[in-house]
Amino acid sequence: MGCLSNPSVRRASERLRGLVHESPLRFDRTKGAWLKLESLQRTGSFKVRGALNAILAQAERGALRRVVAASAGNHGAGVAWAAQHVGVPAVIVVPLSAPEAKCARIRRYGAKIVRLGQNFDESLDHARALARSNGWQLIHAFDAIDVIAGQGSIASELSALRPDVVVVPVGGGGLASGMGLGLASTGARLVGVQVVGLDAMARSLRHRPRLARPMPSVADGLRVRRVGRLTRQLCAEHLERIVMVSEQEVCRAMAQLSLDLGLRVEGAGAAVYAALDRVQGSRKCAVITGGNVDAAVMRHALERAGRATPAGRIATAQPVALAG
Repeated sequence: MGCLSNPSVRRASERLRGLVHESPLRFDRTKGAWLKLESLQRTGSFKVRGALNAILAQAERGALRRVVAASAGNHGAGVAWAAQHVGVPAVIVVPLSAPEAKCARIRRYGAKIVRLGQNFDESLDHARALARSNGWQLIHAFDAIDVIAGQGSIASELSALRPDVVVVPVGGGGLASGMGLGLASTGARLVGVQVVGLDAMARSLRHRPRLARPMPSVADGLRVRRVGRLTRQLCAEHLERIVMVSEQEVCRAMAQLSLDLGLRVEGAGAAVYAALDRVQGSRKCAVITGGNVDAAVMRHALERAGRATPAGRIATAQPVALAG
């Protein structure tokens, strides 16, 4: 993969040490697996790792400048926080339909919001145009060397656990690509998870037609139409297989994580939890990728799962703040 390699992930881990939270591991007896709780990461998602690594790497090259990204979700928040931490301006292009609550979260980290595009792909095209015309640095949500390496820093935090299989959700493939590189020398298997109707990577790897329109889902973090060039190659090399789960299974997993384990988890992370029963391993580890789930989405998931919601029982865990 050219200049993207396991040393790239090691360098990213060194850059990020002390700046992002070393997210906790929790053993779940029901699934017989360890849960790597990136839902308790800074900004509530693993996405801050790739964003911060990309900006810090650019600074090391002496080319630090205003950054721009396309995202109405965790990547946008991660880029906004990382830019604020480093001290550079950030512009986040969001689709016209982006919920105001998500935009407000991005603004809280100091970024400027620009509403352009009907969906993520159109917003990304606009972000690319802004980067070209203004000389800004584009921080791609998944298909960028430094972003992939930053996501792979999670793998270095699993060295003491020595898992034999790691399970991750797959949207555009940035996390799976980084984890594949980070785990390459350990012998651990890497299994991806996608939701039925949100299978862009599986389609690409099987040379099937591209999704015309990804279906609506509580796992909106996996709602990608086009995967990346880099991520497709890396997923083809490192993913053992992709497990498909249904929307109903994701909702049941969100309910179980919230009501039984006290964990507020997004659909993408819950999809991994739902797939664990279909993954064999003596030391399984699932990366629970984010905890920024809207109240309305959580209510929908609980209702669809048919779970009672006694007052006060829905988990409200917040991201762990870092010192300083």
